[in-house]
Amino acid sequence: MTHTPRQLLEDVLPRQTDPFRDFSHLAPEVVIEAPFAPPNRQKRIEGKAAFLATTQADRESLPVRFEDVKNVVVHETADPEVVIAEYTITGTLLPSGASASADFITVARVRDGLIVHWREYQDGLAMAAASVFDPA
Repeated sequence: MTHTPRQLLEDVLPRQTDPFRDFSHLAPEVVIEAPFAPPNRQKRIEGKAAFLATTQADRESLPVRFEDVKNVVVHETADPEVVIAEYTITGTLLPSGASASADFITVARVRDGLIVHWREYQDGLAMAAASVFDPA
């Protein structure tokens, strides 16, 4: 059974904290965008293979253990393929043990049960304040 775009995001978002999660929900031709990414991070990645190759080292080296995805709200749009999700990711900063959280908004296009476009807006100030990303 193919999930609706809403169902797919409602299923995928809570699993973002799982370090062993799979990415079977991404289409091979997916485009991932993070327009407000820090200067040392890519703002656009084309293709699932490129995304996995590019981000694996980043995910492994982040000084944070993601623990929960909260306050998930998924909005449907006039385009039946497009949904918008608001959510908060919480975690623990490994060097200090302090708790931190950041808010996110994602605009996703889902076609044939797979995400073909993921555009994510991150609360960069919260992430910088928590020292999750090196601003250099």
